[in-house]
Amino acid sequence: MSPIAHTKISGLDSERLVAAIEPVLLSHGVVGVELLWKTDRSGRVLELTIERPDSNEPGGGVTLDLCGEISRDVSAVLDVSDMIPSSYSLLVGSPGLERALYSAKDYERFCGRRARIKLLEPLAGQSVVHAELLGLDAQGDPKLGTEFGEHTVPFKNIDQARLVFEWSGSKVAGSEGSRRANGSGGKQPFRQKR
Repeated sequence: MSPIAHTKISGLDSERLVAAIEPVLLSHGVVGVELLWKTDRSGRVLELTIERPDSNEPGGGVTLDLCGEISRDVSAVLDVSDMIPSSYSLLVGSPGLERALYSAKDYERFCGRRARIKLLEPLAGQSVVHAELLGLDAQGDPKLGTEFGEHTVPFKNIDQARLVFEWSGSKVAGSEGSRRANGSGGKQPFRQKR
């Protein structure tokens, strides 16, 4: 099992890259949610999203300072190993409030939260359902509370899923202002390799 829940790093040696980053994550007490290698307007980007494994809040405990420390440490490891020969930017941040769900454990961890789930086979005639996460059944499949009742969905029937942030109408923890303060509102660039 990879120490990073989701990787999309075609064109790079993924096993070697993940193995180099894993000790940095462990030393800072975080886990990797996503590791992506992509191109944007400024060129090539290696994007790493992290979170505290013991937090029930998406992005909880991830600060800008922590992202900066991890960025410096990952940069140093990648510079020494010279795994990425071309110029690139490294972005380290939180997965944000509408975090993607990748493993069955995510459905248990974020029990009580709302999610948007795209299914391979429809449930009650719907391929996309909005549901409250109700944990896992005895077989490890997600239980969902939907507008058409409680259902257990085989994990293999889930194509994509992500948490849904719901505004309560008042300023709450995790609202725009506090997301910026604690670094959970998005990724922040910390390094440009030259």
